[in-house]
Amino acid sequence: MCGIAGYVDLKGQTPGERLEATARAMAETMRHRGPDDGGVWSAPQAGVALASRRLAVRDLSPAGHQPMASEDGRHVLVYNGEIYDIDGLRGELRARGRRFMGDSDSEVLLHACAEWGPEKTVKRLNGMFAFAFWDGDRRTLTLARDRLGIKPLYWAETDGLFLFGSELKALGAHPDWRPELDRDALAAYSRLSYVPAPRCIWRGAHKLEPGTVLTLGAGKTGMARYWNMAAIAAQERTPATMQDAADGLEALLRKAVGRRLVSDVPLGVFLSGGVDSAVVAALAQAQRADPLKTFTVGFAEADYDEAADAAKVAAHLGCDHASLTVSAEEARACIPELPRWFDEPFADSSQIPTLLISRFARQSVTVALSGDGGDEVFGGYNRYAFAARHWPLLRRLPAPARRLAAVLIAALPPRLWDRALGGMVRQAGEKAHKLAAVLPMDGLDQVYRLLTWQGMDASGLVRGATEPPIDAAIEAPAFLEDAVERMQFMDTAGYLPDDILTKVDRASMAASLEARVPLLDHEVVEFAWRLPRHLKVANGAGKRVLRAVLGRHVPAHLFEGRPKSGFAVPLDSWLRGPLREWAESLLSRERLEADGFFDAALVRNLWEDHQAGAKYRQHAIWNVLMFQAWRGEQ
Repeated sequence: MCGIAGYVDLKGQTPGERLEATARAMAETMRHRGPDDGGVWSAPQAGVALASRRLAVRDLSPAGHQPMASEDGRHVLVYNGEIYDIDGLRGELRARGRRFMGDSDSEVLLHACAEWGPEKTVKRLNGMFAFAFWDGDRRTLTLARDRLGIKPLYWAETDGLFLFGSELKALGAHPDWRPELDRDALAAYSRLSYVPAPRCIWRGAHKLEPGTVLTLGAGKTGMARYWNMAAIAAQERTPATMQDAADGLEALLRKAVGRRLVSDVPLGVFLSGGVDSAVVAALAQAQRADPLKTFTVGFAEADYDEAADAAKVAAHLGCDHASLTVSAEEARACIPELPRWFDEPFADSSQIPTLLISRFARQSVTVALSGDGGDEVFGGYNRYAFAARHWPLLRRLPAPARRLAAVLIAALPPRLWDRALGGMVRQAGEKAHKLAAVLPMDGLDQVYRLLTWQGMDASGLVRGATEPPIDAAIEAPAFLEDAVERMQFMDTAGYLPDDILTKVDRASMAASLEARVPLLDHEVVEFAWRLPRHLKVANGAGKRVLRAVLGRHVPAHLFEGRPKSGFAVPLDSWLRGPLREWAESLLSRERLEADGFFDAALVRNLWEDHQAGAKYRQHAIWNVLMFQAWRGEQ
């Protein structure tokens, strides 16, 4: 695992010493991603420099040092990630005359790109990766990112300069980079809680999208996708019984987890108490002779505390379990650090416990497996069950009746709904008001956007902004007619890489911890999309086939029948209590008007509604707060 960076002076005017010094400075901004080693390489005649910071996980010897050059010096690689199928590739490359000096996956990737070219190589890889590959003879630089977007890669091209890095802060270390805030990207962030790819918060910078190869040659930039969700979603659904589907899935998951257990450093698993992480822990423990280290995070607030559930699963599996209980004060203490680790404004509040549990786990291990991706791939979000079961019934009601019901539901403040239904429905008030917002909608795509846009209309929130259209790559294709599959597609193509995987990568790397996500093995994802939807979501329940696999290893009473929050935080009560003073300082009318980014009156209305309990606006407010905190660090 590494942080990589580099640049090409397209004008060829940078002296060699400055080339290396600048690239080294870019990589040094990401020392947390690679505390074990660092290096830099340059070709002054071509105006190119590559740099790396290394977290040693496979082949801890100097043979894994980066940048890594071929014996003849023609090819050079900097690479971030893990390739899991290296033994087969290494054997094939040896048969073709390639010589290896060590056991690292970096060396296998270097030889593979040199032998077959990076465009063909990426199609053969199983893993998470982002890399830059320089071909000195052709004078081409190739950037590539893994299929699902597990590992990040940013790039920018401006005024004769091409920059790239694992994090935006690397680009910012180049003295000729002059970033300008993109208000349209800010508008999109204000709805989504993240800046959607390929945009960045800085105008002129871009996220390389998942499953994409970028080639820079002869001063021109070309882009090509080697894997995309539309092709996966277009696969024919294969009829299967639940038994057969669970058998096939378990075999693939066992293989995917087993691949990710290979490590030359201590390894463990994040265990939230939910189905996804429990499946990963169960299949990992089944392939180990010693107790697997597992880690969970809990809260003082009972509705958000799953530590006891996780401990029961760990005990059943025979894991070596450790739990961290987080107080609001501890959460508050790490908030000022978030802008440093996330580079862009980022407002998924589970970033806090993810950062804290990563630090907690890093005291014992260097690699941690997580259950991320299970909701998107196997249909675990509540919105999927709603689309499958409730939306068809609601659509039968006349539009005037739905609009009237929405008005009546919204008339009762969330706190009163909580009092009335709190004993039966968790977060009853917030859910009731979401239902009120959904009822007048005409189509399910509209419903999806409203639910994922935190249930607020951000029009006019950002001054001087025109929110960009949704990128075509994350728009559900017309051939997907099933409502649940349309939602799954949009989540997997957009929300998963830009929110979930961004959160996991930045939080884990802030602690110099490598996080691996076996449920996002591309073979598992492709298998899941071939299954009929009813094996994933039906009768108000999601992840049916994944639950069937887990039930073979863990008694159902340990994971069924309880709402799961993952690593969610009690943001609503924190903003009315221990975080209120801090938030008020960032949301004062004077500060908002002086900064000039947000409509101060609109933000103040959101804040006051939340404090009064008239509406739960914690997510919209957190978006503004995280931007304000980020802006204060720039």
